[in-house]
Amino acid sequence: MKTLHFFLFCAAVFFLSVAAMAQTPQYPIVKGFGGIYEIPDATERPDGTLEYKILVDLTSASEDPKQISRFVDNVARLINLHGLAGVTKDRIKVKVVLHGGGIFSVLNDENYKKRYEVNNPNLAVFAALEEAGAEILVCGQSLVARKLKTSDLWPGVTIAHSALTTITTYAMQGYTVLKF
Repeated sequence: MKTLHFFLFCAAVFFLSVAAMAQTPQYPIVKGFGGIYEIPDATERPDGTLEYKILVDLTSASEDPKQISRFVDNVARLINLHGLAGVTKDRIKVKVVLHGGGIFSVLNDENYKKRYEVNNPNLAVFAALEEAGAEILVCGQSLVARKLKTSDLWPGVTIAHSALTTITTYAMQGYTVLKF
């Protein structure tokens, strides 16, 4: 009988563990992108009463231009992770400044297709980020260096004088700088 109870206990623990691992991704702020999971055992969590000011310095090109860039999706994850922990949309201010190889992720479909032979899979993520309150900025110096024009880009972007001055300006305003 003890063996049966032990077996049933082990089976219950196993099935509860499997159920916990099979969570459905959540999208509390950025809808449809940056899926995240609740971690019930986490004791280190964002403080929902604070205001978060984050500047993402995104220079990395997509590993596979036919797929959503993991770096772009990670911005959505960043926002959603804060949201899942109780940080409301009005308490998280995110700016993304793209330069270097990251600049190609905001090409409009026409120009992205010329370069990669597919429509830009990142544009839906950028639109969802914008809807969630994030501001997307592109380095004007990177545009010139890559012989791109504003009209080559997704219309939701803001052109910055440079990524370098954008980073220093927002860092002085209390933004935490993250490098992707």
